Amino acid sequence: MTKVIMHGCNGKMGQVIAGLIQEDKEIDLVAGIDISDHITNPFPVFSRIEDCNIEADVIIDFASARAVDALLDYCVAGQIPCVLCTTGLSDEQLAKVEEAAKKVAILKSANMSLGINTLLKLLKDATAVLAPAGFDIEIVEKHHNLKVDAPSGTALALADSVNEALNNEYEYVYDRSGRREKRPVKEIGISAVRGGTIVGDHDVIFAGTDEVITFSHTAYSKAVFGKGAVQAAKFLKGKPAGMYRMSDVIEASV
Repeated sequence: MTKVIMHGCNGKMGQVIAGLIQEDKEIDLVAGIDISDHITNPFPVFSRIEDCNIEADVIIDFASARAVDALLDYCVAGQIPCVLCTTGLSDEQLAKVEEAAKKVAILKSANMSLGINTLLKLLKDATAVLAPAGFDIEIVEKHHNLKVDAPSGTALALADSVNEALNNEYEYVYDRSGRREKRPVKEIGISAVRGGTIVGDHDVIFAGTDEVITFSHTAYSKAVFGKGAVQAAKFLKGKPAGMYRMSDVIEASV
């Protein structure tokens, strides 16, 4: 049995994961952390992670960027592995994540879905063929109107996967409104759309001469991310210090 603390338990993703854990006999939600108390939960909830005194094997984080620093300190101090899903982290926070991973197991992923993580692998193969052939690369991501960070962490992860296949020689461009020039070859355009209740929609477009190839992924509910987070928590239990990826979870299940 994997005992889990849910960091951000009263948020939308926290509620989804709590529901999934209730249906899974291999994992147990023993405590939650959230500054909001508008929901009654069958487990103890603390407003500050520093006050949590419940023993657990793993923490699943779907909170906010401003809560990540205290979370990392808690994980290191208590030697509790963490599935870190919050996006929009600053450069300083990303550096702190790297430092924490030297002392405790951290699994960081901008997107927990199996489909997205399979797409990350496919993009490297496609990029190796299409970029040298002169295809331009653009990414368009769409999310609901409540999402606060842009571009999405998933869009950046997709761009990073493409750029790794290009020896990281391409520049990311988020806004062309101030430019009046031809599109440079070595750039990846990333556009963000915010509206309605879109759960998550990502298109990676390879535009060549007289042909366009598009890789698309659409999430129809938050459950696809929650299922991945639960599997990641099971995987991370008992793992030694280090930085882990969702690809490690996928490989372990094959």
